Amino acid sequence: MSHLNATSAKHAAPQREEPPNQIREEAGNKSQFVAVTSLEDVQAIRAVAFHPHGHMYAVGSNSKMLRICNFPDVANLRDDHVTTQPAVVFQRAKHHKGSIYCIAWDSLGELVATGSNDKTIKVLRFNNDAYNVAGPDVEYTFHDGTVRDVIFMRDNQSSLLISGGAGDCKIYVTDCETGKPIRAMVGHAGHIYSLHSWGGFMFVSGSQDKTARFWDLRTSAAISIVQSPLPGSPFASVCVDLSGRILSSGHEDTTCMLYDVRGARMLQSFKPHTGEVRTARFSMNAYYLLTGSYDQKVVLTDLRGDLLRPLPSVTVAEHKDKVIQCRWHPSQLAFLSTSADRTVTCWALPAV
Repeated sequence: MSHLNATSAKHAAPQREEPPNQIREEAGNKSQFVAVTSLEDVQAIRAVAFHPHGHMYAVGSNSKMLRICNFPDVANLRDDHVTTQPAVVFQRAKHHKGSIYCIAWDSLGELVATGSNDKTIKVLRFNNDAYNVAGPDVEYTFHDGTVRDVIFMRDNQSSLLISGGAGDCKIYVTDCETGKPIRAMVGHAGHIYSLHSWGGFMFVSGSQDKTARFWDLRTSAAISIVQSPLPGSPFASVCVDLSGRILSSGHEDTTCMLYDVRGARMLQSFKPHTGEVRTARFSMNAYYLLTGSYDQKVVLTDLRGDLLRPLPSVTVAEHKDKVIQCRWHPSQLAFLSTSADRTVTCWALPAV
């Protein structure tokens, strides 16, 4: 990740190193992003998450189906590639009693957590070699509303699951070894829509109450609160770059925001979409911001240069219905998108 400009952060936005010319040219060209694979379900697909190594991804849908698919080989991808079906290596029908709203892998790639509108979280241990589940699922039932997002973090040697959603507006921290909640984070006055962690003890939450809150696992109260850009709109999605310096957010009023975490100030808000922005994610080096919207489009915004000035954006993918989630591959300039059109699609750049 690049450094801050030598000028005081109070007066200058975080700056970025230039990406390689090859990536820079490719990423700005809409025609070069190719739909590599596409999986269709019988109902809307809400949730997708990459294995930390990037060779698999997990998919959860409104049909209650959980699938794990192989990520395709894109090394020799051509721009005239014909979209194919992904290889499904594991699937389970009726994984929940309701729709699967969110999904996450732990950092070791051994645990998969899902949250649902049946108010439960399920955690399964996945055998990466045999492509099957090792042992029984663990079910958490302490939420009293739809579980909207889950993320894994680590505390010393323990895996922790952070979860939030509708109901009591609390964010729960659960020890995956014992299955017991060890902390309830209180402060939001509306449903929790989004959670994101970028390493260490810190994570951020986005809420229907039009605030994002930064939390430290070692305390139960938020350490800082970020207000939505005026006139104010719920935070549908939040994400922080790996350096912990910049927050990006997507909002129901079509706004996206970039926020300087250390300087505690908004860098800018902009509108790359014409519909509710349900997903926002930085690329691996935070050169680009990927956003998906109810306007059926996935947009790439170039974050190089001065973040206080207008940023170029280009549509890089489209669905036939609302886009719900987008997730970058952990090490390649490729991403997954899910949609109400009942598909999850893998997009990548063809080889030069």
